[in-house]
Amino acid sequence: MDKLDPHHTALVLIDLQKGIMPLAQGPHSVETVLQNAGALAQRSRALGMPVVLVRVGWSANYADAPRQPVDQPLNVPPGGLPESWFELAAALAPAPSDIMILKRQWNAFYGTELDLQLRRRGIDTIILGGISTNLGVESTARAAWETGYATVLAEDACSAVHGAAAHRFAIETIMPRISRVRSTATILAALAA
Repeated sequence: MDKLDPHHTALVLIDLQKGIMPLAQGPHSVETVLQNAGALAQRSRALGMPVVLVRVGWSANYADAPRQPVDQPLNVPPGGLPESWFELAAALAPAPSDIMILKRQWNAFYGTELDLQLRRRGIDTIILGGISTNLGVESTARAAWETGYATVLAEDACSAVHGAAAHRFAIETIMPRISRVRSTATILAALAA
């Protein structure tokens, strides 16, 4: 990957919020993920690229949460989600120009206006990062592929809730078939080219 066109590329960061970040188990620490995501966000804003900050959450009564029968259901804390659940990491330094998306599934495209916001801006490529690699990030990458977006995954701006093995499986098995997997440094260099 030699170059990314900032006029047709957006940065999409998944669930870098106070309710999700403590769940990250590796291989990259939350601090590493935030440092790399912050560098990507800063560079993207400087180039005039859309920065999309995606959060996950539900209403206080969880009426909008998925309820299908599964073996490992969503653990609903008594009294609902804490107020800080939705707060984005300060390291991202959210800007007024950032696009905020609230999702209620793993996939940031399903049931949101993410596709609309990207297409209206002429975006055909997304740079993707966040937590959890094998859940929200992978699910969004799959939807991006199916919807026709070229995707570049910032591997070191991701971490998995289920640990390094789950991250590696997604990175080595799924992502190479639906995206280009690169380091943050490689992506930053491609944006500078």
